[in-house]
Amino acid sequence: MLGADDGRLAGRVRSRLAGSTGGFDLAAIAAAARDEAPLAGIGTLLEVTGAVSAELGGAGVLAPLLGRPGVTDVLVNGAGPVWIDCGRGAESTEVVVADEREARRLAVRLVAAGGRRLDDAAPYADARLPDGTRVHAVLPPVSPDGTHISLRVPPRRTFSLGDLVAAGSLPADGADLLRAVVAARAAFLVTGGTGSGKTTVLSSLLSVADPLERLVLVEDAAELRPSHPHVVRLECRPANAEGQGAVTLETLVRQALRMRPDRLVVGEARGGEILDLLAALNTGHEGGSSTVHVVPLPTALSMSSVPLCASTSPLAIGRPRPVPPWVRVVAEVA
Repeated sequence: MLGADDGRLAGRVRSRLAGSTGGFDLAAIAAAARDEAPLAGIGTLLEVTGAVSAELGGAGVLAPLLGRPGVTDVLVNGAGPVWIDCGRGAESTEVVVADEREARRLAVRLVAAGGRRLDDAAPYADARLPDGTRVHAVLPPVSPDGTHISLRVPPRRTFSLGDLVAAGSLPADGADLLRAVVAARAAFLVTGGTGSGKTTVLSSLLSVADPLERLVLVEDAAELRPSHPHVVRLECRPANAEGQGAVTLETLVRQALRMRPDRLVVGEARGGEILDLLAALNTGHEGGSSTVHVVPLPTALSMSSVPLCASTSPLAIGRPRPVPPWVRVVAEVA
């Protein structure tokens, strides 16, 4: 947090930049700070430059929280304290959004940084920031208590199966079984509830795929981070303000099939794209995979028992699940 004097300097820098026709890069901000306070020390100038840069082009007061180790989610509930989740549930922080005006300005700026629009005509938006952070924002009157912002921080590292075993999240024999599944190029699904670690487990499994294989990942928002030398990513695009230009998961799955995938991977199958994925698995595309929320698969699909199930819960290993017959393995994250 800036002190009173530094805060006033930051305000003058913002005012100067607001009347400028130039850009807001670090050099321009630093030059404006130097012009406003030619006698200020280098430490003050660096602190003010960083604060103004974060506010004008980044996450503003949320930036320290997004960079804090272990944080998975940052939540703004209008004016007041900002909340974070470090894996133990939501916790209030010392960071405060001063008023509704600041909350709205922050939401609009974050969504714009992800190339989306947020205003009275489009009072909610979902976007991905350049660093992979997912942001969702809702404006009043849709959210009558004020502007709400939800940020999901991407994993800063890819966990290997060995890491999961060391952390006690996966039994050693379960890791061996999962490695064998990947080596056998069996089609598999990773299932589990919200926040259970489906994406982490799938990234770990894809990381042990043969380096000679070409992985084509199709996702609503890029979250999978396999440690693998040959990864091709396709990402959905929402419609623009006129309702045009949307690119859906279903469309991208069909495009991915034309890209010579050795493994076709859908980040989370939950709609029509699951039919295309399962049809591909049934017609010779071995080794495909996806995550599925822990709800029954569409009843329109033909169902039968899976001959092999693996799970990150020792109690779930070997437990049968009803899935289509061309899906050979289910890894259930419990």
